[in-house]
Amino acid sequence: MRLFAIRDYRHLYSAQVIALFGTGLTTVALGLLAYDLSGPRAALVLGTALTIKMVLYVVIAPLAAAYVDRLPRRAFLVVLDVVRAGVVLALPFISEVWHIYVLIGLLQSASAAFTPTFQAVIPDIVTDEADYTRALSASQVAYTMESLLSPVLAAIALSFMSYNSLFLGTSVGFVLSAALVLSTRIPNARPSAHTKAWDRAAAGIKMFVRTPRLRGIMALNLVVAAAGSIVIVNTVNYVRDVLGGSQSDVAWMLAASGGGTLLAALALPRVLDRITDRTVMLTGAAVLVVGTLAAVTLTAAGLTTWVGTAITWIVIGSGMAMIVTPTGRVLRNSVEPNGIPEVFAAQFSLSHLAWLITYPIAGWLGTNSGFTITWSVLAILAATGAAGALSLWPRHDGPETVTAPPAPARPMSQLDTEAGIAEGTLAACQCAGIRTP
Repeated sequence: MRLFAIRDYRHLYSAQVIALFGTGLTTVALGLLAYDLSGPRAALVLGTALTIKMVLYVVIAPLAAAYVDRLPRRAFLVVLDVVRAGVVLALPFISEVWHIYVLIGLLQSASAAFTPTFQAVIPDIVTDEADYTRALSASQVAYTMESLLSPVLAAIALSFMSYNSLFLGTSVGFVLSAALVLSTRIPNARPSAHTKAWDRAAAGIKMFVRTPRLRGIMALNLVVAAAGSIVIVNTVNYVRDVLGGSQSDVAWMLAASGGGTLLAALALPRVLDRITDRTVMLTGAAVLVVGTLAAVTLTAAGLTTWVGTAITWIVIGSGMAMIVTPTGRVLRNSVEPNGIPEVFAAQFSLSHLAWLITYPIAGWLGTNSGFTITWSVLAILAATGAAGALSLWPRHDGPETVTAPPAPARPMSQLDTEAGIAEGTLAACQCAGIRTP
């Protein structure tokens, strides 16, 4: 492929893939570490750790996006990778729950700054329009395959090693990522359309508030977060304590959700050629409401079986993909070309704000009140978000095209569809696990 003949992109893409898989393995290992330290209260610990992550993402990511064109980006990305490598390397040696919170704060601060910087680099390295769309599609493949394969690789690794070894491998991965970024020639950033940092940070939020379809996206973010929290926060305790599974079983159940994501991702490009983004995304919301209600039924009716749980997790993974993957195309077609970075940064923060609401519910309420009550609350939130999206996003919201004069128009093609899908994944940060490079 001509795209990978571009040396700088090839190195940067390799760094992204390595960091993605390292982060995926860390997510699995962190849940098992929380279980070892807290047992039945692991969901509370994991929920708190992930809440800290969301707070930092909501606060730091917009600031990083606002200042990204003022920083030496290559050096900044390398420093962030080194920080993450050091934090992950320290995780196996902790002995208290509060140590997790401190280290996760450091880790996620680095990740929150890394993501908008990384996203801003790609168009400056890949300048040809056709190659850029292929670069976005390649990123989508990386995110999708990571969400599926990381839990599988973790399950295989846990068959012959402890989860502490996963932390060590992840640390090495971040070092390799830093080395690859260091070998990349990243040009100086192009200036933003806004000169003041606060204007940059607030511009995307203002666009969401005044654009009907983007208000619908905000409601759909809540649907994704409500359903996804069940999988991300509660799988460890549910598999270990209710189903009586092993560490590897936890990873395989997470892989079931990733499998649902992959199936939907493979089917969506052709579907989106024939059906509007709004229809697909609202259908995904309905799928997630069904998935959360199925999860409630599993525990309320005592139908806690491996097969039933796996099917429910697959449904949730599929529904999340149906909402997240078209998001980028909706964002891109709702703003002027020079406003795209700001609206993507706003979506990054707003989507994580939704997770900031649902993670504590899944973790804290799940520990104190049980799965049935907790998942019922999350199902209500998912249904509320779905109803809100249906109301806020009018059926006739005008053509889904750029609102200001774009570059010379060309017919919508499969390549355009794949580019929009890739941008959606970049904006929402990997839908099955909400992970970032």
